[in-house]
Amino acid sequence: MSDRPPLPPFTMETAVQKARMAENAWNTRDPEKVALAYTEDSRWRNRGEFLQGREEIVAFLQRKWARELDYRLIKELWGFRENRMAVRFKYEYHDDTGNWFRAHGNELWEFDEHGLMRRREASINDVPIKASERMFLWDAGPRPEDHPGLTELGL
Repeated sequence: MSDRPPLPPFTMETAVQKARMAENAWNTRDPEKVALAYTEDSRWRNRGEFLQGREEIVAFLQRKWARELDYRLIKELWGFRENRMAVRFKYEYHDDTGNWFRAHGNELWEFDEHGLMRRREASINDVPIKASERMFLWDAGPRPEDHPGLTELGL
């Protein structure tokens, strides 16, 4: 098994780096690529869905990004210790009828010694927004380095 740095135990610098790496991966909307950050038997709770293993994670992400169009995500480290992190996030997307939403959520992460996430607990709420209220306006893919984060955006 190869390592996926940064590895626990995390420092402030490596925890921030790990959260940004996760954000960048999710913004690719590539389920296969995203799933490589999780252990083979990773356990997830996403809203009311319970998943286990990369195969279920890939299928979930395929369904997610087929519904959540023009998805743009920002994550922010909330806290950490040893091999665990708390992250808050927001993402914007629209559905197939053009209705826009901003999702607000929190995640709890636990990593193995190789830097792979073995557990993810996500609580998420969707709020309808107008297209004119969107704040995540970069081109598809990772958020540009100079784009403000959640705190800077007042979110």
